[in-house]
Amino acid sequence: MSLPFQDRGDAGRQLAAVLAAQAPDDPMVLALPRGGVAVALEIALALKAPLDLLLVRKIGVPWQPELAAGALVDADPPAVVMNEDVVAATGMSQDDIDAAVERETQEIKRRRTLYRQDRLPPDLKNRSAIVVDDGLATGATARAALRALRGKGLQRLIVAVPVAPAETLQRLRAEADEVICLATPSPFNAIGLYYRDFHQLSDQEVNDALARARSA
Repeated sequence: MSLPFQDRGDAGRQLAAVLAAQAPDDPMVLALPRGGVAVALEIALALKAPLDLLLVRKIGVPWQPELAAGALVDADPPAVVMNEDVVAATGMSQDDIDAAVERETQEIKRRRTLYRQDRLPPDLKNRSAIVVDDGLATGATARAALRALRGKGLQRLIVAVPVAPAETLQRLRAEADEVICLATPSPFNAIGLYYRDFHQLSDQEVNDALARARSA
């Protein structure tokens, strides 16, 4: 079977071609790290738009961490979005949720210091924000990010991802002005199966991508 994407850069260039045709007004590209940064870089370069981060962490089920019970996004105040059906099905307690939120809060603080350093979050008022990840499964992290962006005075809120299940995209359409996705395989499997190269990005690769975007 031919995979739709060679790597995240290839996926980003394919998304950029779709977005460029739409010419969003005064775009700001916001990546969900770490994997989304490599996709978002290509979009930012193609649109000649600034690149920044949305620091979001999945709240995983303790005994099945890849299963998203919710997500936490770095905002003021921090935004927590729970997948109530997952919480109910797995029997997660409030103590489980609180412990996960505290753990992911610490990781967000670490990444904020490492990636942002002394740079302030961008002013999004009257801009088109393009939220980018390397793929979605449940969409919990993306929903948390979108809800945190509401009320920021955005002109338009766009989600752009290479691959996701159709049902996840349907849920996101209630949160965003537009949802762009290149591939919606069914049945849907792990995101990495749709990439030839899906290595885990390092902190250094994230910082290198941000520096490249700034220099461009």
